[in-house]
Amino acid sequence: MSTRIFILTSLICLHLAVLASVGLAETVNPKALPNIVIIYTDDLGYGDLSCYNPNAKFQTPRIDQMAAEGIRFTDAHSPSTICSPSRYGLFSGQQIFRSTGRGGGAFEGPSGPSYLKPGTLTLGEMLKEKGYRTGVFGKWHVGLTWLDKDGKRLGGGFENSLLIDYEKSTPLVDGPNARGFDESFITPNCPNTDPLYLYIHNGMVVEPADRRHKRDTLPNPGGKWRWDNDEGWRPPHYEFVGADQLFYRKTKHFITDHHEAQPHQPFLAVLSTQICHAPVLPSPEFSGITDAGGRGDFMAELDAIVGKTLDLLKELNIDDNTIVLFNSDNGPETLHTIWMRHDHNHDAAGGWRGMKRDGWEGGHRVPFIARWPSRIPAGQTTDQMTNTTDIMATLASVVGYKLPDDQATDSFDMLPTMIGKQHPEQSIRPHLLTQSFRGEFQLRVGNWKYLDHLGSGGNNYANGAMAQYVLPEKAPKSTGQLYDLIKDPGETTNLYIEEEQRRKDMQKLLMELKESGRSAPRNRVPVGIENIPLIQP
Repeated sequence: MSTRIFILTSLICLHLAVLASVGLAETVNPKALPNIVIIYTDDLGYGDLSCYNPNAKFQTPRIDQMAAEGIRFTDAHSPSTICSPSRYGLFSGQQIFRSTGRGGGAFEGPSGPSYLKPGTLTLGEMLKEKGYRTGVFGKWHVGLTWLDKDGKRLGGGFENSLLIDYEKSTPLVDGPNARGFDESFITPNCPNTDPLYLYIHNGMVVEPADRRHKRDTLPNPGGKWRWDNDEGWRPPHYEFVGADQLFYRKTKHFITDHHEAQPHQPFLAVLSTQICHAPVLPSPEFSGITDAGGRGDFMAELDAIVGKTLDLLKELNIDDNTIVLFNSDNGPETLHTIWMRHDHNHDAAGGWRGMKRDGWEGGHRVPFIARWPSRIPAGQTTDQMTNTTDIMATLASVVGYKLPDDQATDSFDMLPTMIGKQHPEQSIRPHLLTQSFRGEFQLRVGNWKYLDHLGSGGNNYANGAMAQYVLPEKAPKSTGQLYDLIKDPGETTNLYIEEEQRRKDMQKLLMELKESGRSAPRNRVPVGIENIPLIQP
């Protein structure tokens, strides 16, 4: 399909978006809790959607349509600049240091235990309390407890992957089904790059990993996009190519089967994708579909999966009262960003400084889209500052769940913005925390950003291909960084010394947010479904 056809399709979708919401109020029970679908993508940067990046070298018409039919956030952030801590933030509404006391690495092999400790309220548990049936499909990656033959907990790595005693380890004590999900089909870590490749269904391993994977059995788009495909241990049957097609099918079966059996019970379905994490292995039907190489084809596949998900909701006649959220766990991978810039003049970071792992904006500023045809007005774009952790409090507000003060402690309610009731000049969040690869902190207050560290907080820019992106440090005597993102969105001029009082105020606030155990307000009061207006015809 040519780029011209993609653009034409996108324009048609945008033109019809507002029309699609007319007349919805007549078909929705105003007191019925909505179904919820969360599409959580991997290493997808701010510039990877054509509705965010007018200069994108591929088009994402179905995701663009979703944005046009709902609300698009332009100042949204992942809790961390790597995957496992961000996923903890999605499922708990908290920054990773609330679990670990510091940062948190990305799990690999048979490593754990879960960052979601007993006693931590999870998104699944919260919604189950409100009567939902809950499911998660795809990449899990918040840690799992694996035992050897002596009952000793294993750590990560290639060697330990062969020491798993599957009988002793399953059902998993800290898998999704022990953390609030009724149904799950997951991989423990990254689906296509790990020492351990497994499918886990409802806490049980489908087939043990008993043989070594060989990467040369897989295609290598462009001669390089197979990069980062570990030769880990795998079971007899495992789908590297088309991983997200499998995860979509599992999600579809969950939604369809539940709707047929219990049409009046709301559901939560989390589709956690492999795309756009390395290695880039698009399904055969998407190979070569764009002019932007393997990663462009990968994005076309993701766009199609989002489209199929939205189409499914319409086919089941549940679209009007289903919230669909689209988000990413961090910014784009380093080599992916470099290759796309050099080979295709496409900036996956969307013009922001930094990439995955970095504390600069490119590491954690990500797309966030919300669509709910009967309640969220179409055609909205907002610069409200938000974090993935806010999904917890926002959905609590929708379903009328009063969050305890000691749970979801970094989660703010974005529902007023979504339904068009928040004044655009009034920020819901007075501040926002993120953490980079080594667990170091970044703090936003309005347009000001303080980084409690020097340098990127993640990647090494001293050598190799990353050196081309080094910027001169204009405050060489500083021990941190301070930027005005309105005047300096590229984070080029460090005002750490010049704005001494502002820096001290932000340092003090950061310490308070860390030591108090929370950044979110106390006594959060949910809006409740009965107080969310239906869109009138």
